[in-house]
Amino acid sequence: MHSLFHLAFHVTDLDEARRFYGGVLGCQEGRSTDTWVDFDFFTHQISLHLGQPFKTTLTGRVGDHWVPMPHFGLVLQKADWQALADRLMAHSMKFVVAPHLRFAGQAGEQWTMFFMDPFGNPLEIKGFASLDTVYQS
Repeated sequence: MHSLFHLAFHVTDLDEARRFYGGVLGCQEGRSTDTWVDFDFFTHQISLHLGQPFKTTLTGRVGDHWVPMPHFGLVLQKADWQALADRLMAHSMKFVVAPHLRFAGQAGEQWTMFFMDPFGNPLEIKGFASLDTVYQS
């Protein structure tokens, strides 16, 4: 079964959301009204609605890092992850957890980075040498 993931969440300014999700991340805008906008988030649908963003805390421990919870993001092939990391660095992204390799040499080896959108919504982007290893333990 093939499916697309959909996530709807709050932002406080649709124009700023367009600049970040469209301009910085490079996502294509879809449908919109005066209260929400859809984006193609790397083949998945996100819907950004005007409202108060969800509260997050640094309570998720992964390795040596405390990461924002809840969060959402992507799992990419390593080359695509690196291209996105380079794009974010070119836009002077302030990272919660800078791009790095974790679980080196272990099952689940992955590159990861955490950052916030302009509204405080946390995103994690993971990169794997092969997507076939995402669930290996």
